[in-house]
Amino acid sequence: MTQTAPTSASPGKQMLSEQIYAHLRDAIMRGTYAPGDALKPQDLAREQGVSLAVVREALVRVVGEGLADRLPNRGFAVPAFSDRRWQEIAEARRTIEPVVLRMSVERGDVEWEARVRAAHHRLARTPAYVPEEGEHYSGTWSEAHRVFHRTLLEGCGNPVLLATFDRMWTASELARRWSAQRVPDRDHVGEHRQLEEAALARDADTAAEVLTRHLTMTAAGLTDCTHHEATRES
Repeated sequence: MTQTAPTSASPGKQMLSEQIYAHLRDAIMRGTYAPGDALKPQDLAREQGVSLAVVREALVRVVGEGLADRLPNRGFAVPAFSDRRWQEIAEARRTIEPVVLRMSVERGDVEWEARVRAAHHRLARTPAYVPEEGEHYSGTWSEAHRVFHRTLLEGCGNPVLLATFDRMWTASELARRWSAQRVPDRDHVGEHRQLEEAALARDADTAAEVLTRHLTMTAAGLTDCTHHEATRES
């Protein structure tokens, strides 16, 4: 008797799921959904004109990236400002990334120096905000920002440490945007320039110190906005 191999999801369904996932991720990143907002599968399916199964598949992917929570008996929701995870991620980044940056400064070659300079140039020349993308950082700037920070660490030559950075970066992306939105006068340009200069000067101590301060300010911005939200609601 011939067994029939299990069929995978149809290309059409996979494409729809990808589209809904991209829509949800973009909406959360842009602030269309506020912190703590419910993400109701039934409503999303009706709004987007797709099946409930497609929406749920997309939501599971968004949850996997840390951009939404799956709540027992309550469905899905955007994480809250007060979620302890943001400070835990910030603590992990402050513990790990300066150490990796020290290794990168000590081990990086001339090609690494060139990549750092190019990544910083791209970041400095990319507008952080564009009108059509609302009040959060633009997608183009966010990617240039990620590439600059990762390039700084790539000189360490350790793929395990870089994979750890990648996971932490994705997990902290939403909190980073919230923090920046509420501290609009922060001198990101100056902070990134100091990072580039210290790294290319092969000054590991200063580079690690600047990076630690940079990461601490992001976490502090989110803590401040959490305090303001609590004060407003009390």
